[in-house]
Amino acid sequence: MTRPQLILASASPRRRELLRLLGFPFRALSSEAHELSPGHMTPVESCQLNAYRKARVLAKRFPDAVVIGADTEVCLGRRVLGKPASFIDACGMLRRLQGKVHQVVTGVCLLHLRRHRQICFAELTHVKFHRLNRDQREGYLKRINPLDKAGAYAVQEFGHLIIERIDGSFSNVVGLPVERLARELEDFLAAA
Repeated sequence: MTRPQLILASASPRRRELLRLLGFPFRALSSEAHELSPGHMTPVESCQLNAYRKARVLAKRFPDAVVIGADTEVCLGRRVLGKPASFIDACGMLRRLQGKVHQVVTGVCLLHLRRHRQICFAELTHVKFHRLNRDQREGYLKRINPLDKAGAYAVQEFGHLIIERIDGSFSNVVGLPVERLARELEDFLAAA
């Protein structure tokens, strides 16, 4: 049986690179779904909801395809740190994260609309930052573009300068938990 087309509902070059590591042929298309942050939901729940919404937009256009949606958030306790609005906002985020352990949550949704099948899951990784002084924080932010990154940092871009330790999936911190996705996707496609 021929496997259905695989579509990644993301414009993120980081997610495209991570999915390529799994060796599945796929197309990457931007999803125009607006991300929601319902106050009554946990970060895990809202990431899964947003992953589903992203996948659903493209699944409506390509009902015979298996669509992968993903959403990543950086959380410090119950506070969700989205993408910073400015360099000053990014500095403030790194100041709050420095010396502490925070969580990176990625929700993933696999959706095959024609077959009425879906699975949603989330991966949680704990990240501890070094203690950073102002010059270190600002120096790091000048090396990357923090405005398109949740929590104002990218582990794959000079992450060693700010991160002391990662407990869990490294790729999850980048934006797609490839270890878990490989298992879930293989099972999902086998049943498709």
